[in-house]
Amino acid sequence: MTKAGVYIGLGANLPSPEHGTPRATLEAAIAALEAQGLAVVARSPFYESEPVPVSDQPWYLNAVVEVATDRDAVATLALLHSVENAFGRVRNIRNEARVLDLDLLDHRGTLRQGPDSPLLPHPRLADRAFVLLPLRDIAPHWRHPVSGLTPAELLESLPEGQRIRRLSP
Repeated sequence: MTKAGVYIGLGANLPSPEHGTPRATLEAAIAALEAQGLAVVARSPFYESEPVPVSDQPWYLNAVVEVATDRDAVATLALLHSVENAFGRVRNIRNEARVLDLDLLDHRGTLRQGPDSPLLPHPRLADRAFVLLPLRDIAPHWRHPVSGLTPAELLESLPEGQRIRRLSP
């Protein structure tokens, strides 16, 4: 049985040779996830955000989708990495500019800590406005599996300085 409650963060700040702009790349990535059997049940607006940590690289385009799947967390993360690879994602340095970034934020409240991936909930989810704002848009009543806080409550505790703006459709 396919179940919802799986949240994926999407980001890009480099153009893709195949798909073009970061926006077109994220649209194509959402279509690729659906083609691989993840049913998108909710999708946030796009946000433009300054890189975290702040750097001279281009601003990111971000969104969050909620999907329904019968895959477990490990299989879901493997699928996300497969889609990233198909889009030309190269992993060299943490926080570097990228064509596509797909993060498994939460998998139906699963808690996974320790050396094995995926760590759930995503370990930096609560520190990033570019995740919390779009998550609040599609799942305002979602609660962080560890703290129990909603996206709005987590946003209130963020330090100032993360520059982000919601884009029109």
